[in-house]
Order: sequence, then C-alpha cells, then structure tokens
Amino acid sequence: MKKVHLKMFSGERKKAPKVQNVPFRSLSGKQKAIRICNLLSVPLQMLGCCLLYLIIETISRHSLREAWEFMTDKPLVFLYNTLLIFTTTTVVWLFRRRGFARALLAVFWLALGCINGGLLAVRVTPFTGPDLKLVADAFNTMNKYMSVPVMVMSCIGILLVIAGLIFLLIKAPKYRGRMHYPWAAGFVVVMVLIFSGVTKLALENRVISNYFGNVAFAYEDYGYPYGLLTTIFNTGISCPNGYSEELMDEIVASEGEPEATDEDQDVNILFLQLESFFDPTLVEYLNLSEDPIPNFRQMMKEYSSGYYRVPSVGAGTANTEFETITGMSMHYFGPGEYPYKSILQETTCESIPYVLKNLGYSTHAVHNNEANFYSRKSVFPKLGFDSFTSEEYMRDISDVTPTGWVKDHILTDEIMDCLNSTEGPDYVYTISVQGHGEYYPEPVLEDPEITVTGAENREKNNYSWEYYVNMIHEMDEFIKQLTDRLMEYPEPVVLVMYGDHLPTMGLEVEDVKNKYLFQTQYIIWDNFGMEKKDENLAAYQIGAEVLDRLGIHEGTLVRYHQTRKNTKNYQVDLEALQYDILYGEKYVYGGENPFKKTDMRLGVKDITLDRFEEESENTWYFYGENFTASSRVEVNRELQDTIMVSNEMLMVQGLELADGDEIDIAQQSNSPTKKVLSRTDSLIYHAPEEPQTLNENSEEGQIPAQTSPADSTEQ
Repeated sequence: MKKVHLKMFSGERKKAPKVQNVPFRSLSGKQKAIRICNLLSVPLQMLGCCLLYLIIETISRHSLREAWEFMTDKPLVFLYNTLLIFTTTTVVWLFRRRGFARALLAVFWLALGCINGGLLAVRVTPFTGPDLKLVADAFNTMNKYMSVPVMVMSCIGILLVIAGLIFLLIKAPKYRGRMHYPWAAGFVVVMVLIFSGVTKLALENRVISNYFGNVAFAYEDYGYPYGLLTTIFNTGISCPNGYSEELMDEIVASEGEPEATDEDQDVNILFLQLESFFDPTLVEYLNLSEDPIPNFRQMMKEYSSGYYRVPSVGAGTANTEFETITGMSMHYFGPGEYPYKSILQETTCESIPYVLKNLGYSTHAVHNNEANFYSRKSVFPKLGFDSFTSEEYMRDISDVTPTGWVKDHILTDEIMDCLNSTEGPDYVYTISVQGHGEYYPEPVLEDPEITVTGAENREKNNYSWEYYVNMIHEMDEFIKQLTDRLMEYPEPVVLVMYGDHLPTMGLEVEDVKNKYLFQTQYIIWDNFGMEKKDENLAAYQIGAEVLDRLGIHEGTLVRYHQTRKNTKNYQVDLEALQYDILYGEKYVYGGENPFKKTDMRLGVKDITLDRFEEESENTWYFYGENFTASSRVEVNRELQDTIMVSNEMLMVQGLELADGDEIDIAQQSNSPTKKVLSRTDSLIYHAPEEPQTLNENSEEGQIPAQTSPADSTEQ
C-alpha cells in the first residue's frame, strides 16, 4: 500500500494511450469516425468549402435556384472560388482547436455573403473593395435603407453568433494528435502557390477576367469571392505599354488646334447632376398615368440633348461626378474603384474647375447632403473648388422625402447665391439627392400624383416605382423653377443637366427601349440662344464639349477630348494620359503637378456671431447671420445643445457662463462622426460686476448699473 502511494505521489501513474496510438479495430464507433475524419480532413474541408460557397452565392443572388444554376453552368468558376475559400481556411491545421477555427472562418465568409446580399437588396452594385473605405458613409445612410426592427434583429443575430463562437472556443474539442507545425505551415504556403498558379491559368483561359466592364455583371459571371478579392487588390491605372516621355509628347502633339469659335468666354457655367434621374417611359413594361418629366422632355426638344453614357448603374454617383468634373474615364481604373476614396486622397487632379480658375472663374460645389459623404469635403479642394455648400450650410433643409433625403427645390436659392457671390463668371457644380433610393415596397405616399402599373408585381407597381416616379416628377418641377430663375438672370448662363445613373430597380437590358443600362439623358440649356446640337456623349466628354461651344480650349484633357474624340487610338491614348497625370511622371506637365490644393471655404455666405445676451436665468440668445440647422453654440470648444430660432438667432437653455469663456458658433457635420466643419470668430464673455447692496444713503429702488453680457469683445 505504501509503494502504491509513493508511485502516485511521484507522478509515475500510467497514462492512457492516445486514440491515435490505439489500433483501429479497438476504437469505439465515435473514435473511428474521428480517426477517419482526421485522415480525410483535407478533402472533407474542401467539400465543406463547396457547401459554404453555395450558401454564399445563394445569399448574394437571393435565390438557391440561381446559385445552383451558377454552379452547374459554370463549374470551373465555382470550383475556382471554392479553392479561393479553401486556401484561406488552410490555416486551421496550425491550431489544435480546429473546429473553432473552421467555425470562425465560416462565419467570416458568411458575413461577407450577408453584407453583399444586403447591399444588393437596396442597390445594383455588389460589395466591393472600395466599399471598405465607405464604412462611415454606410452608417450614415443605414437608417434610410433599414427599418428599426431590421437593425434590431441584425444586432441580435450578431450577438448570438458572437456568443456561439465564444461557446465553441470554450467547449469545442481539441486535436489530440501530434502537431506537425512545419508541415502545416508548408501546406499553407503550397496552397497559396497553387492558387496563384490556378488564377494565372484561369485568366489565360478566360475562365475569369481581371477587367470588369460592369461590376454587378462581373460578380454574377465570376463569383462573389473572386470579385471581392480583385476589387480589393486591383486598383488604380496600370502603366501602359511603351509609357515614356516621348509617348506623352506625341499624344499632346496629336491634339492639334481646336476650331475657333466666336462665343463669349465670360459665361456662367452650371452643371446639375440629378440623382437617379431618367425617363421612366423608356421602361418597356411601365404604364404611367401621366408624363412624370414634362419639363425635362420639352427642354430636350428645344436645347442640345442626347443620351449620356455613365460608368455605373443603381449606385456610384461619385464616379459619374468624377468623370464629368475631370474628363477622365473610369474604364481604366480598378473594378469598383472610387477615385474619391483612393488616388484623390493623395493628390490633386486636373479638372474643369482648375481650367476655369485660370481664366478668372470662381468655382463652387453645391450638394443637399452632408459634406463628408464620399469624402467630398476633402476631395473638392483637390479638384479646384473655391467653395462647397453642403446641407450643413443651407438655410432650410426641413423639406425632406419620406425616406429622409432633402428635396431638390432648395437648391435653386443655393445656386443663385453662388452666382451672386462674385463679380466675375462662375462655375457651379450641383449634386442633387432627392431621387435617391431606397424605393420602399410599401406605401409611403398618401395621395400620389402619378400612378404606375405594369411591373411584375403589385409592390413594385404601386409602391417602389410609384414612389420613384413621383420623386423625379418633383425634381422635374425643380428644374423648371431653376431655369425660370436663370432665364431672368442678367448674365449669360449655360446649365448642363443629366442623371447620374439609372435607379436601383433591378432593370435589365431587355427592360429598356434604348437597350443600354449605362446611360441616362442630358440637356445643355442656356439663356442666350446657343445653337441646338444633339449628340450622344460620355460623362467624361461633356465638360470639354461645353467649353468647346463657348470657345474655351484650355487644359490638357479638355483639348484632348475636343480634338481627338472619335479618332484612332482615342481610348488608348486617353488611358496613357490618365496614368501620366495621376500615377506617372507627369510628363505632360513638364514633370511636376501644377495644380495646388485650394483653400476651399464651406458655404458662400459668412456665418457670423455678433452678440449674445441672457434672456432669462441661464437661457441665452445668440445673434448673428446665416445660421442653419447645423449651427451649434460652442463654449470653450464644447458644443452646446442648441435650438435654431431663425437664421439670425440661436438659443441655449441651462447654460452658465463664466468670466473669460470663449464663445463661437460651430457648424457640426450631419454625418455620424458629428465633427465640427468650421467655426466663426470667437467672442469673449465678460461677467457683470456684482450689484451693490442698498444702504441708508441710497434712494429706495436704486441699483447701480451693471455690465451687460452683450458688451463682449472679439478675441
């Protein structure tokens, strides 16, 4: 008995043999299954990735049938994407808790599938690499696309998944065999090399493609995992073959001299980008109770017009905007890329505003949405804008659509303010927002002016399409209001109006009469009698076209489009120009970028704080000019809860000021960050002297004068 005790104390107790060392016939049924799964773990994991990928495509396509058809119709593409997912999961053999590692990676891929499926439910463009840089914008518009119950259920689902992963981390069984880390790491490396080789073969044999003419269609053709991967890593413009200083000199020399014109250059040039605006009568199956865009249609008959080729469908407003402002084609950038979120974060870019600034123009941007959306506040100074009026600087944004977007009619006064803010000619680029989705499949309009029938189901008939059509009908009325004001303006004006892309309605090529989804329509309106000239144009061509009709031939890209449009190698040389300007040696500028970031102001009217006074105990009124709903009283750089009484008066309740406090008015961003966009000059609060008490020599009711809080002085 003593001997046994000593053995136990010394730790010499005999250990049970590991399952891996026990003969197969001696194992229990469960142990045999585990042994087989361990031996076949690689093919079983590959099979699991196939099932996982099928689920991801089902979520993305919103249909198991379509996912199954994709798998059977394009088995090589399906297997390629499965191999991509499998390659990312090979790291599980580096861990003992392989069950947990597999679950974690599966959740990661399923989450990506859910994000893509959710986005495709409200827009045409799938989830891409550049969307990773738009997270703040996504949160800003989430409330417009997701109802509160959906957001609550999503949060609950996320919490449940996290709880499940924690449970697996604690309870999931461990691999109890010997770990061969060098072999496992080598296997990961080998799989990465194999996947790279398979990718090269797939590209060479056109199983997949690294050029996306249409991101949405490419995802459908080549699968979601590959589409996401290539949009993350394939960005910018590739260096063209034969790129050199000599090549760029030849391209510039090929521009020649534009034809001379007699037009006056001192013409105010306005661009109006209309959100999701197009002609619904072009949809084959729709029946409308009346024409929703009678004013736009009449103007197309009277002024220069045509189809307008745009780089996106259902989303991508900023890319149509980029093409129109710069004259660059999105065709040569990475699939799904937003230059606003990539290269323009780093450098300035030649643009129509820069060209016109050199001719004495003042340049303005106007947008009835928040300033930071698509990073416009930081990008517009790199495109040559002198001012940017976002919704935070607009006098009244209380009139909104049922889905929360500011209506476009408020833009008329803002555009006129830009024109009246300077003595010389102006360039004003306006981005509207009223036509923005989501177009809810439930009734949000109590008494729609225009009714719609003919779509494939009642919801899209009476609700989604009906909502959209009535919104663009109001936008059409805004166009009439704006042109009426401009017709009376005492200076010559050219106004270019166009839709940025088709709405998110699941339209296909066969659904539209013009049989092309990447085009809207444009009008070049004027108030001085320009000759009508109809032609179809791309977004990157219209700026040069308008300047050509006004006799303006400055700027590398402007002159290029004016002289080389429809000539041999037009697109090839355009790609080389864009590369040289943004990514290359800038040979066309003599090796140095000549465009400097502007000192852009926000709003064209100064917001001022003139004085403040205490109305009653701890209730203060602040007086000044051009206050807006985003104006906030700031005390020592601390924002206060502020009530806007009028454009000249703000009120703060429950505020105690101390002698020497620094007071200003800050414009707070309407984005989720709530950052301060700008501030007024400060005033310093001087506390009044303590009132003297009455004494026997004072007359009854006489109190010495006090210093008024309004007697503040500027810092």
